[in-house]
Amino acid sequence: MKDILVICPQERDLRSIADAGLERSYTIRYAGSDLDQLESFDPVVFLDSIRDVPADGVVASKDQSALLASLVASRRGLPGPRPSALLACQNKPTSRLIQTGVAPEATPRFKVLNGDPPFPYPFFAKPVVGRLSQGARRIDEPLDLDGLQEADRYTSRYGDIAALAGADREIVHGFLAEELLDGSEVTLEGYVHAGRVTTIGVTDSVKYPGTNSFERFEYPSVLSEERQAELADLAASVVPAHGFDWGFFNVEFFVPERGPAQIIEVNGRIASQFSPLVRRLHGRSTYDALFWLATGEDPRWRTGPPDGVGVSYVIRTFADAFVEDVPDPVDDTELLVRPGRLLSDQGVNDSDSYRLAILYGYGETREEAVERCRERGSALSFRLAPVPVR
Repeated sequence: MKDILVICPQERDLRSIADAGLERSYTIRYAGSDLDQLESFDPVVFLDSIRDVPADGVVASKDQSALLASLVASRRGLPGPRPSALLACQNKPTSRLIQTGVAPEATPRFKVLNGDPPFPYPFFAKPVVGRLSQGARRIDEPLDLDGLQEADRYTSRYGDIAALAGADREIVHGFLAEELLDGSEVTLEGYVHAGRVTTIGVTDSVKYPGTNSFERFEYPSVLSEERQAELADLAASVVPAHGFDWGFFNVEFFVPERGPAQIIEVNGRIASQFSPLVRRLHGRSTYDALFWLATGEDPRWRTGPPDGVGVSYVIRTFADAFVEDVPDPVDDTELLVRPGRLLSDQGVNDSDSYRLAILYGYGETREEAVERCRERGSALSFRLAPVPVR
C-alpha cells in the first residue's frame, strides 16, 4: 500500500479519513497537531522532524498546513501544488491581480489599504492573509478602520512558513479594501489534475439574519445549471492562472440576480467542512480523491444528481463568554470549544461571533435537513457564563 503523510491534521480530517475507510487502501501517517490548537510552532523544527517519514503523497486541509505539505512534497519531488501556487492563492492582493488578468469581469475593485480609503464608504476590509472571515469587516466610516486587527499568532506563524517557501515575511501584513458586493454566496469545490480542472459541486452559504456570520452551508446549491456552469468556467480559468495543479481547491463567489458572478477568494485546499455532505450524498469522499491526487493519480470523479440535501450547520453565540461545560460528543457533530476558557481564547471566529459547534444533517428536502439541524442544535447544552471581570 502507498504511504500518505497527513500534515498537522484537525479532528475533522481524522474523522473524514476514518469514515471513508481509507486506512484499508493506504498506510496513513499523521505528523503534528492542528495548528489552531498550538500556542507555539516552529516550522523548521517540524519539517526536520518528519524528514525520514515515508510518504508517497502529502496532504493537509488548512491554509498553513497545506503550505507545509506543499513544501514537503516539493522537496521530495512528490505530486502536489507548488508552494508558489499556494502563496499566490493565500496572499489576497496577489490573487486579485491574477484574477484581474484572466477574469476582470468577475473581480471586484480592490486596493491595499495604505493611508486614505481607496474608494468611498462603505467598503469591505480583510487581512491580506487570513481565513474564515477572521479580522474581516465592513467599513462604514473612518472610525471603523481603527477596529481592524490582524490575527497576531496566525499572521506571525504564516510568515514563518511562507519564508521557508521563499516569500518575504512582510507579505503577511496589511489589509485589502474591496468594494461591497451582494448576491447569493456560494463555494465551488474541485481539483486540478495535470492541468485539467474538475468541479465537484457548488454549496450555498447562508448567514444568520442581519449578520455577516455564516449559519449554514447547503449542498447542492439552488443555483441554476447555467449559473453553476458559469462558475465552473471561471474556476477553470482562474485557478490554473495561479500556477495551481495536483490538488484540491475551492473558490468562493457572490452571485447576483443579474450580471456576472464576483470572486470572493480562491483557496488552494480541500473544503473539509463540506466533505461529509459530499460523501453522504454521492457515496464517495473528497478525501479519497485527495489521496489519489497526492499520489499522482487521476481521481476520475464522476457524480450524478445527489441523493437528497445535506447541511453543515454552525451553532454560534454573538457575545464572548466563559465556557463552563459542553455537551458530550455525538455523531455528526463537531464540538469547537472546551470548558475552562473564554470563547475568545479558543477556536477560529469571525469579527462578530463565536463558533460553538458544527452539525451535519440530511433530508430529502432543504427544509427538512435544516430543521433536523436546528432541532439537534437546540438540544445541545453549552453552559456559558459572563466574562469574569479582571
